[in-house]
Amino acid sequence: MKTNRRGFIQTLGAGTAGLGLASPIAFSSCKGSADKEDNQLLYIGDDIAIAETNYGKVRGYILRDVYYFLGIPYGANTSGANRFMPPLKPEPWSDIYPAIWWGNTAPQEMENRYANKYGAFRDHWNYDDVSEDCLRINVFTPGYNDGKKRPVLVWMHGGGWTNGNAIEHDGYIGENFARFGDVVFCSMNSRLGPLGFSDLSAVGGEKYAASGNVGALDLVASLEWVRDNIANFGGDPDNITIMGQSGGGAKVGTVTAMPSAAGLVDKAVILSGATPILMDKGLTSQVGAYILKEAGLNATQIDRLQQMPWQEYYELAMRAGSKLLADTGSHLEGARRVFQPNADGTIIPQHPYYPEAPDTAKNIPMIICSATNESSPTWQDSSLESISFDGVKKELAEGGTFNDLTAEKAGEIVDAYARAFPDKNPAEIWSMITTHRQRTVILADAKVKQEAPVYTAWFGWQPPLFDNRLRAFHCLDICFWFYNTDLMFSHTGGGERPRALSEKMAGSLLQFMKTGDPNGGGLPEWPRYTSGQGELMFLDDVCEVRYAPDREAIKTLPPYEGY
Repeated sequence: MKTNRRGFIQTLGAGTAGLGLASPIAFSSCKGSADKEDNQLLYIGDDIAIAETNYGKVRGYILRDVYYFLGIPYGANTSGANRFMPPLKPEPWSDIYPAIWWGNTAPQEMENRYANKYGAFRDHWNYDDVSEDCLRINVFTPGYNDGKKRPVLVWMHGGGWTNGNAIEHDGYIGENFARFGDVVFCSMNSRLGPLGFSDLSAVGGEKYAASGNVGALDLVASLEWVRDNIANFGGDPDNITIMGQSGGGAKVGTVTAMPSAAGLVDKAVILSGATPILMDKGLTSQVGAYILKEAGLNATQIDRLQQMPWQEYYELAMRAGSKLLADTGSHLEGARRVFQPNADGTIIPQHPYYPEAPDTAKNIPMIICSATNESSPTWQDSSLESISFDGVKKELAEGGTFNDLTAEKAGEIVDAYARAFPDKNPAEIWSMITTHRQRTVILADAKVKQEAPVYTAWFGWQPPLFDNRLRAFHCLDICFWFYNTDLMFSHTGGGERPRALSEKMAGSLLQFMKTGDPNGGGLPEWPRYTSGQGELMFLDDVCEVRYAPDREAIKTLPPYEGY
């Protein structure tokens, strides 16, 4: 199915980002159009983009020289008797499956999704149907059945194990990176929140032993699908890089600690989602009793939880989680924290990178990156730009950020960050005080004790939007790695300036996928991380190596104890 029409890179839509970066890819020999030079961008039809899977054929389409195969089932419907159970393989199909639209979003809270108009604008949320039949994978490839074995990237979306989907941001679209690097880009949906992580093991017996971690098992199932099928889409099943941001970064770290994922992962990239510690099994195992009580059921009636409409169960479970946190005096922020994976000793034998890295990760090279600001408290309120250092201390002392900072430490923390970054004003310092860098260092210090190399980065590029108040916020760097800065306009503004950095970052990611080393992709020489020197690549208009610039400041943060 390799294309043979004269290639070109279109300068409209998602194709803009490919300008000047990749050799033209030959276009499709499409039925009835092989000799036409009419600049047609989209091709779909009976004999176009038909690929094989282990479960049946799928039909995709071609857009700007890249094959899209969307929403392919990698697992069975998780509703009814499959709820709370490990994922099953999908049922084979005899007709050609229409892989031309995104898979269902996993069950999650959808009320008021777009209530914050500024947030909706900035992140350009994309949500579609919500269903327990959500185990779906998307594949973007420049060609298939052409004898090539392309490196494969599997993207795991963010959302703190509770929200999100594989197309939540436009920056998740894999077309441009697939074209740029001649790679196969995959993204997937998996179970989240109470439908993915209700730990019923203490009340449900052996049948429900895995219930608290089935959402993590979905991730492994998607990688098994990649191993077994990606060669049919032009990919190399022996060269798989997994990558995620925020909660997706936590997914990546967790997968590398799961014995069932052994041999399915070759490299890993974690963006603003370093999570050395998962939920405490002692806490999560209590939620099952609270759920049964909230539902008015006893342990012999637990199967009735599988028959409730998912919305009813979701709301019930969240109420139960809130009561559990209240009764235990937990410091966790919100019931959603209860419904995350736990180190159960079996599916996930240990906390991923605490107190040490898992043996399952010893041969996996890793890039760990965070953003300098992550959260910019002033971006929606310009009046806060004039805040003083005393004002920042007051805000932190009163919980005016997403971190659990104590009143006693607020002054010390602000002073330490101000000393480390004397060129930053109080508003900038306020935005820099996050735990993401702290967790990056903790994870890197654990991982670096293994043989496989570790590379760390700090993304500091500032977008010229909202009067420059967005700063290097949480999620901004994603579109740079995937060469989507001219697609994710609401993050970057588009244009030459972000594209120049994106080319270097995407090129370095490509090198890492190929070799386990990001060097040679356009960034300056990027040294491996060591705990002593704290080497990191600072990513900005001018990229440079820095050495633990915030080490003393991080020491003032409260000790990291997990979620």
